[in-house]
This record gives sequence, C-alpha cells and structure tokens, in this order.
Amino acid sequence: MELYETLKNLGIEYEEISHKAIFTVAEALKEKIASRIEGTECKNLFVKSKSRYYLIFLDAGKRADLKFLARLAGESKLSFASDDELNSVLNLEAGSVTPLGIINDSENKVTLLLDIELAGKRILVHPNTNTRTISISFDDLLKFISQTDHEYHLFP
Repeated sequence: MELYETLKNLGIEYEEISHKAIFTVAEALKEKIASRIEGTECKNLFVKSKSRYYLIFLDAGKRADLKFLARLAGESKLSFASDDELNSVLNLEAGSVTPLGIINDSENKVTLLLDIELAGKRILVHPNTNTRTISISFDDLLKFISQTDHEYHLFP
C-alpha cells in the first residue's frame, strides 16, 4: 500500500514541506528544516545483528549507544547495515532512512528501536524520500507501526 494512502486511511494528519535532497542530520540543521515545519529533528540508523535488522529512531541531538541498544534488543552486537541491505530490505536509498520505510518491509525483517523521549512530541521524518519532510505526532508514528505489524521497543 502506498505511504500517503496508509496515512490517510489511519487518519494520520501531517504537514509536509519539499526541499533539496538532505542526506544527514547536519545538512537538515544547516538548511534549517525545523524552522520551516513544526517538529523535533530526528535521526535514523539502519543497523543489523547476525539475524535481524533494526531501525534506530532518536532525537537528532542524541548519540545512539549501540552496545546498550544491542542488549535491549537481546543481541550480542549491532553494526551498520550496508546501503545495498537498506535498499533490499526497506527499498530506501542512503539519506532517506525513515521509520515510515517499514511500509516496504513486507517480510517483517526490521524491528524498530524508538527514543521514548520523543513521546508526546511532533517529529520530523522523511516520507521515504529525502526531498520532503513531514511532521507527525509520535503517537501517530506508533499507530503507523502497529498497522504494519512491526515490533518495536522504546528506550531511554
């Protein structure tokens, strides 16, 4: 199902802006994306264990502690997945990583690890392309994840 159709069917309201291609959080901050749309800047990391993929979603100002997150997920180690794996699993290109990409993961290969400090906030995410940003509520993100039947864990 197409992303925007799914958002509509779930009653998820969003605001969207278009912009030049943004590949990193640093570029988004330089382009002042957050000044053009309401929400918290977030970063996404696509990582893997020996048997599973994980998408880490956290406030852009925080660092991801991969050792802690591996323990949380019950894994011995997490490492960064390749661009080819990102494309194969989520049908996304580098710079376009987003939790909304799980809509393309029909085999449920990805578990999400979500920063609990984003709860109650509006968040900024790419809608599966890095030339647009949308603002949605964290609660609506959880609704979207539940609709796709993906597993997620909240972390402090």
